[in-house]
Amino acid sequence: MKKRLTFGLLLFCVLGAMSSVVQADYPVISNRYLADPTSLVYEGRVYVYCSNDDESPLQGGYNIPNVVCISTSDMKNWTDHGIVFDAAGDTSWAKKSWAPGAIERNGKFFLYFGNGGGNIGVVVSDSPTGPFKDVLGKPLIEHSTPGVQPAKNMWLFDPGVFIDDDGQAYIYFGGNGDDNVRVAKLKRDMVTLDGDVIKMSAQNFFEAAWVFKRNGIYYFTYSANPRAGMSFDYMTSTEGPISGYTYTGKTSDQPPLNDNNHHAAHFELNGKWYEVYHNRIVANEAGIPTGFRRNIAIDSFDFDAEGKIIKVVPTLNGVVQDGFLDPFARVEGETFNAQKGIETEICKAGGMNLCDIQNGDWVKLRGVNLSDNGAKTFKATVASEKGGKIKIRVGGPEGLVLGTCDVVATGGSQSWKEVRCPVRKVAGAIDVCLKFVGDEGDLFNLDWWQFTK
Repeated sequence: MKKRLTFGLLLFCVLGAMSSVVQADYPVISNRYLADPTSLVYEGRVYVYCSNDDESPLQGGYNIPNVVCISTSDMKNWTDHGIVFDAAGDTSWAKKSWAPGAIERNGKFFLYFGNGGGNIGVVVSDSPTGPFKDVLGKPLIEHSTPGVQPAKNMWLFDPGVFIDDDGQAYIYFGGNGDDNVRVAKLKRDMVTLDGDVIKMSAQNFFEAAWVFKRNGIYYFTYSANPRAGMSFDYMTSTEGPISGYTYTGKTSDQPPLNDNNHHAAHFELNGKWYEVYHNRIVANEAGIPTGFRRNIAIDSFDFDAEGKIIKVVPTLNGVVQDGFLDPFARVEGETFNAQKGIETEICKAGGMNLCDIQNGDWVKLRGVNLSDNGAKTFKATVASEKGGKIKIRVGGPEGLVLGTCDVVATGGSQSWKEVRCPVRKVAGAIDVCLKFVGDEGDLFNLDWWQFTK
């Protein structure tokens, strides 16, 4: 997938006036093909878990064996945590991991997933970024689970999990029919059903069940079927998380550059509400078939005085940054707002690192706060067999050069060494671009970087 995307003229012409480089929001994490997002807010950060389309064929069907996690605290600069769960490798019974749902309880993190459309499993971790472990050794929900049937052509997938104010947890799932919505209570351990599955119904229900609560109102959101335009619709209830729902409207229309299945989740971070969803802008721009290679997008939204959702308006760069990035603390290389040409991989030193870096590639970060006094030096940990340079620029890949950091050969692509260079003084919050230059071929890998005062 190297060099899958270089943003530019096509999006400028099709989607309106904007900078010559598309920023995050749409897409988010453009180095990967991801879909079916679910959100988990924890300790001031949102973690988004996605079906991984990277291994799907260009045509013929989905191949989704694992889940990728991305996260942000400022809504502009996203961290690629890589694969956090692999169904075939991490369970003895599942081969697929479609459309995950995630939640935290008492310091444990629970990830629910569809094994295709046949059953639903759950895995557990002590960290939001895994590793997640199979604690049951079998599915949590199957077609034979009491209460699931009768159902006509039921898709048993797309789990969404919700914990109410009284501590009761619920799992919602199902697909392919108005009467194919299902919900079950979960016991406190979050891996055991508490009673039979309960039937629900939703107008034009297709998939992607999701529930949240605001000001005493329960919101059940879902993807509508093709006859209804594959919008994202919702019902509301004041009675409870299972009953009393009435159809209320649409959270959003079919996303731009999608024209296919639609999956979204809704969350609140620091008092602001967001809809995270997928479309197909990355594959569209790369000039490949768009059916099975999707990508993540995100937009903000609000509610009217009656608690109805004001319909989401898709944007390329409309989400407002929520706080600045601190460059005087360690910044992971796999954290960025926009990129050209880079990929990520598992780092032997822990976490992930940037890889496949070639001449002219870059990553850009938004809202980097250099404070009133600016910085004196830039440092990074790199690994390389040949070396190159990191040009630290203001604004973008052709912006003012703050400094140039020489990268020497370290003895291997996972043999890490710290390099540093002086930088000119620039104060305040700026966008920072790390542009990589050198000879042909792979230059070096980057683990993390940091400014020093």
